[in-house]
This record gives sequence, structure tokens and C-alpha cells, in this order.
Amino acid sequence: METEYLKKCFGNSLSQALAEVAKVRPSDPIEYLAHWLYHYRKIALANEKNIREQIQLKEEYENSLKEKEMAAMMKQEELQIQQKCKECRKKVISPAFNQEQTEPFEEEALEQEPLPSTASRIPAMPQQFPPS
Repeated sequence: METEYLKKCFGNSLSQALAEVAKVRPSDPIEYLAHWLYHYRKIALANEKNIREQIQLKEEYENSLKEKEMAAMMKQEELQIQQKCKECRKKVISPAFNQEQTEPFEEEALEQEPLPSTASRIPAMPQQFPPS
């Protein structure tokens, strides 16, 4: 039960520390072991922080890629909408433009060429028909 607790709390660090003490054989192994564990804890915390930061950076990078894709899609959609609007405007404006353009020509033609039935009539005098 005590070994379970030690494994849970220290994990692999205690065995690494004891192996280091056996390898180095310092004059004060307890102090050396304490410093080694303290230093190990700093390194372990720094590694955990580094891993969290890397995960966060990866998530931010993925989010930025998604935002770029979304912006590109929105830009493409905007261009398509603008193109459709231009086409619709051309369809709406071109019949009106053609009609407006032809009306002056028709009026000019009517003014230049009198109708055959009205050319021989005099407006002030009624036309007399021979008796039949």
C-alpha cells in the first residue's frame, strides 16, 4: 500500500533520482536527492506548461486556418453575388435602354415622313367627296 502511494506521487521520478544518487555517490545523498527532486519538479512543471502552450498554439493555428478558409469562402460568395447583381442590372437596364433608344427614332421617322392619307388633306377645309 505504501509503495502504491509512492508510485502514485513520485512515479518514475523517485527511481530516476535514486539511480542518479547511486551513480554520482555524493557526500550527502539526502541533500543531493532533495535538490534533484526539487529540480526535477521545476523541469516537470515547465514541460507541462510547454505542452499546454503547444496545444494552445496548435488550436489557435487551426482556428486561424479555419478563419482564413471562411474569409476566402465569403469573398468568393461576395464576388458571385456581385456578378449576379451585374447580370440582373444588365437584364433590367438593357430592355429599357433599347426601348428608350428606339422611341426617338420612331418619332423622327413619323415627323419626316407624313402618312399618305394625311398628306393630301387640308386641315382647315373639309374634304369633299364627289357624289356618286
